[in-house]
Amino acid sequence: MSDTRPIAISCGEPAGIGPEVAARAWDLTRLPVLWIGDPRHLPPRTPWAEAMPEEAAAIAPRALPVLVRDFGSPARPGRPDPAHAPGIVAAIAEGVDLIRDGRARALCTAPISKAALMEGAGFAFPGHTEYLSHLAGGTRAVMMIASAVLRVVPVTVHIPLAEVARHLTPALLEETIRIVHAALRDDWAIAAPRLAVAGLNPHAGEDGRMGREEIDTIAPVLERLRAGGMDLRGPLSADTLFHPEARAGYDTAICMFHDQALIPAKTLDFAGGVNVTLGLPFVRTSPDHGTAFGLAGRGVADPSSTVAALRLADELSRRRGVPWRG
Repeated sequence: MSDTRPIAISCGEPAGIGPEVAARAWDLTRLPVLWIGDPRHLPPRTPWAEAMPEEAAAIAPRALPVLVRDFGSPARPGRPDPAHAPGIVAAIAEGVDLIRDGRARALCTAPISKAALMEGAGFAFPGHTEYLSHLAGGTRAVMMIASAVLRVVPVTVHIPLAEVARHLTPALLEETIRIVHAALRDDWAIAAPRLAVAGLNPHAGEDGRMGREEIDTIAPVLERLRAGGMDLRGPLSADTLFHPEARAGYDTAICMFHDQALIPAKTLDFAGGVNVTLGLPFVRTSPDHGTAFGLAGRGVADPSSTVAALRLADELSRRRGVPWRG
């Protein structure tokens, strides 16, 4: 029997493009979704209907199902209102609760403004990934950017570049690789995942002449995991890791820091990239872009990444079979 539980969509920052690309993505896919937020923040003329999770699948072919929450006031495009911050955070948490209770099967999060959430709700997390990890009980969460042409994972994420080498520990690297390997095997159904692992330094350290992290930290982890049966290549020079011939040789690239992973991912497929959080007990995806305040309210925002995020959430959750694993 087909799973008719909806994909929950948290509203994100109402002053950004999140509501309009979510509405457009629903219109393009007509997937069973449940948008959580204040319907006053949706674009004018959006066909929507108030719905509980159990009603979403029946409503979605004709209208956007909305779990109505009152944020107190309309949104002004490009001008975040701190008073909306508690509702934005609550929408994320409610989406997780619906999945935990078996009433939704995946979560797609719209972009947030961390500055606005800090100002209006004291939001203490660097981003969605860390907050979702907290909601899931502190499990280690790993950020993947996935598209039709490339999957990348940064080992260190939202920290200053000057601190990357200090945070890049053997334990962190090994845990990241194991989480990615398990996700590719279990959620993407890749029986024998092939992972390419970048070095930290130019030319992967040039045998120690440009840094020793490859020798002292990365290579020993890879050797140990290879001995356990994983197909790992590296440490490899990042500047030759992303051309077409190189990409054909692996399923996912493991990178050492945020921009090493996200620059090639966004360059190769900016519109189609999806942020997927690995290691959680549930499926979570998000469009791979921000709030785009300068585009909000103009009706010109590209919904492609949100469409891709919804379709990937649908695919992964159906393959997983259970909303909450563990």
